[in-house]
Amino acid sequence: MAFSCLVCLFLGFLSKSLFATAQLEDQATLLAINRELGVPGWGANDTDYCKWAGISCGLNQSMVEGLDLSRLGLRGNVTLISELKALKQLDLSSNSFYGDIPSAIGNLSQLEFLDLSLNKFGGVIPMELGSLKNLKSLNLSNNMLVGQIPDEFQGLEKLEDFQISSNKLNGSIPSWVGNLTNLRVFTAYENDLGGEIPDNLGSVSELKVLNLHSNMLEGPIPKSIFAMGKLEILILTLNRLKGELPESVGNCKGLSSIRIGNNDLVGVIPKAIGNVSSLTYFEVANNNMSGNSLSGDIPTSILGCKSLNKLDLSNNRFNGTVPNDICNMSRLQYLLLGQNSITGEIPHEIGNCMKLLELQMGRNYLTGNIPPEIGHIRNLQIALNLSFNHLHGTLPTELGKLDKLVSLDVSNNQLSGTIPPSFKGMLSLIEINFSNNLLSGPVPTFVPFQKSPNSSFFGNKGLCGEPLSLSCGKFLSFRSGELPS
Repeated sequence: MAFSCLVCLFLGFLSKSLFATAQLEDQATLLAINRELGVPGWGANDTDYCKWAGISCGLNQSMVEGLDLSRLGLRGNVTLISELKALKQLDLSSNSFYGDIPSAIGNLSQLEFLDLSLNKFGGVIPMELGSLKNLKSLNLSNNMLVGQIPDEFQGLEKLEDFQISSNKLNGSIPSWVGNLTNLRVFTAYENDLGGEIPDNLGSVSELKVLNLHSNMLEGPIPKSIFAMGKLEILILTLNRLKGELPESVGNCKGLSSIRIGNNDLVGVIPKAIGNVSSLTYFEVANNNMSGNSLSGDIPTSILGCKSLNKLDLSNNRFNGTVPNDICNMSRLQYLLLGQNSITGEIPHEIGNCMKLLELQMGRNYLTGNIPPEIGHIRNLQIALNLSFNHLHGTLPTELGKLDKLVSLDVSNNQLSGTIPPSFKGMLSLIEINFSNNLLSGPVPTFVPFQKSPNSSFFGNKGLCGEPLSLSCGKFLSFRSGELPS
């Protein structure tokens, strides 16, 4: 009994001794880090390092477990940080660190959170970071890293947040990324990654965010990313993806943003898109998508997305007509349908899209008159573009109520009559284009009109007055049969 008590006392003393030694080592390490980096507020008449800015300690104010030195404009060698053996969280983001990422960071076996983003780190990603088996979040974005994603990372089985965007990484996305069962966020946008998106990505994890914008990725959009139904943000713009948007996109009821523009996608928008009740942003611009294969119209299924804020179908091959009930999406702020093959008339119901900020319908085959109801969209401010269509009739005086509108383009149609004086109510206009129509009469005296180039009014033989060189007096005399003086 006495012997066992002595053993317990000895072990307790040894434990305290080791603990005290570890504390002294942490303190010495922090002082050395301060000498190297010059951290503001460190060591100022206070030996209790647990109270220093950006430091968090474990139970009983013991060893350093968290180090947040973000946004301090620091530079220097960060290798010494690897001596803080109990560190669980390390944030060095938004500084001016450069050179290679120290491989010694791979020795921080307790590390769960590592953020080195928004620095100037270069070279390859150290394979030693693959030893951080407890890592849940890794952010290396916005640096100058090169090379490939290390295969050693496939052992990071606890990884939930994996961000490597805005670097110069090449190679392909390894298939093992799809085997990370806890992965929730994967962003690798603005790199030089090629090959195909792994066809198992999202099949075993509840993936919520996938952003691979601006790479050189090819092949199809994998069905696997919609398999678990948890995806919330999908951004695949500016790649070389082919094929169709999978019907399984309808599994993801919480999907708020789909951006797949600037690829080589074809086919139709799946009917199941109407099941994505949380969708606020849908962009498929600059592809070769052809519209609904049944009716040829803009797919009515998308009208089920009542929360939609932005619909961008521009520069594709959509045909058919604009749905009369398109404004059932009452939150719509951006309706971008330009450069397609849309026919028919602009529905008068367009005036019910009361929250629209931008309406782009240029370069289609629209006919009929410009609906005066567009003048009811008082929030319209970024642009109203109806150019390069087959619209006729007069310019509605109601458009003059759009006092927030910055850009108006109705060029290259068959519009006739005069430019209404009510257009002087467009107090925010900066850019206008009335060219190549059948307009006549004087250009209203209105600063934005007179400051516009002549080309904004060219191709209307009946227009006169500034900024055109033909004065209305001479023009009217000429039309009445008198020779201009």
